[in-house]
Amino acid sequence: MKISVVVPVHNEADNIVSLIQEIDNAMSIADAYEIIYIDDGSNDRTAAVLNQALQDFKALRVIRHEQSCGQSTAINTGVKAANYPWIATLDGDGQNDPADIPRLYEVLMRKRETTDNLWMVAGWRNKRYDSAWRLFSSKVANGVRAGLLGDNTPDTGCGLKVFSRDRFLGLPYFDHMHRFLPALILRAGGQVISEPVNHRSRTSGQSKYGTLDRLWAGIIDLAGVIWLQRRAKLPVIKEVEGD
Repeated sequence: MKISVVVPVHNEADNIVSLIQEIDNAMSIADAYEIIYIDDGSNDRTAAVLNQALQDFKALRVIRHEQSCGQSTAINTGVKAANYPWIATLDGDGQNDPADIPRLYEVLMRKRETTDNLWMVAGWRNKRYDSAWRLFSSKVANGVRAGLLGDNTPDTGCGLKVFSRDRFLGLPYFDHMHRFLPALILRAGGQVISEPVNHRSRTSGQSKYGTLDRLWAGIIDLAGVIWLQRRAKLPVIKEVEGD
């Protein structure tokens, strides 16, 4: 396993060190790995904590956005900077469990033996530790999205995913694209499967995204992805050889 773990963060100073330690422990079985933190314009102690962590964790790399550009842009920055062909992403709040990464990678490799165009294994938080309102709003959003896009993914909001770096960089980039990765992959001719993963309560800090912010941005983005889907062309290609 040669993999880059990409973690976007914004004002998550209290969660950084413990999560890096968990990632480092989980990746100890890898042939080669790196941990790439993208500090998306934080204005708390995140930068200082990451600078100190660079001294303590050899696999850690840190990239900073001078201004906050959002989660999708932070992920895109990290994937572009990655050195390895496979990418794992997870949220920086500690609710995703890094111990799931090797298992998702193993599932991806095993399934690819019979499915060449499998590009991603997406985490599925089938047992979530969130507020009742957040669980309700997420269920509604996932239902609407799945009904309109047909992406057959029960939990696109889960930050824990393992996928091909090259395939990701070939997808159309736009703000908030991380919420629609399964639909974008299907549009490009790839496949996605979902795998149950552990989910944990947030122990420090608070969510950086409000429900209304996600709602209005999601409506606009959903319309854009539907537009992309309707204009996708997937030709059947056959090379012609001369006599």
